[in-house]
Amino acid sequence: MGRGTEIGRVRGLGAAKSGVHHWWLQRVTAIANLLLVVWFIVSLVRLPDLGYQTVTDWMAQPLVAVPLILFVVSVFWHLRLGLQVLIEDYLHEGTKVAMLLALNAFAVAGGLVGVFSILKIALGA
Repeated sequence: MGRGTEIGRVRGLGAAKSGVHHWWLQRVTAIANLLLVVWFIVSLVRLPDLGYQTVTDWMAQPLVAVPLILFVVSVFWHLRLGLQVLIEDYLHEGTKVAMLLALNAFAVAGGLVGVFSILKIALGA
């Protein structure tokens, strides 16, 4: 019961066994984003002003730079996971691979630019 047809088993049709991992990663990154957004907003509200010098001095602190980097990585990872599902579900085979490659390139490039920018400010360059 629940094993499918003979031909389906031969062709390897059925659950790919990777959906739970993807679903779990989406939930973990969503919770991380929620916590980091709350931290980010509370931290900005506690600053005396939002001038350039104040914010860059704040970002240069190690206890601020590390969560900001985690925030950028988590946001781009979550974005990639969510858009991957949309692409896989709604695009046709001809454009699916190209769009997944573009999505991965965008997520990696965006994440790297964000992390590089934070590191540049944090390390005083």
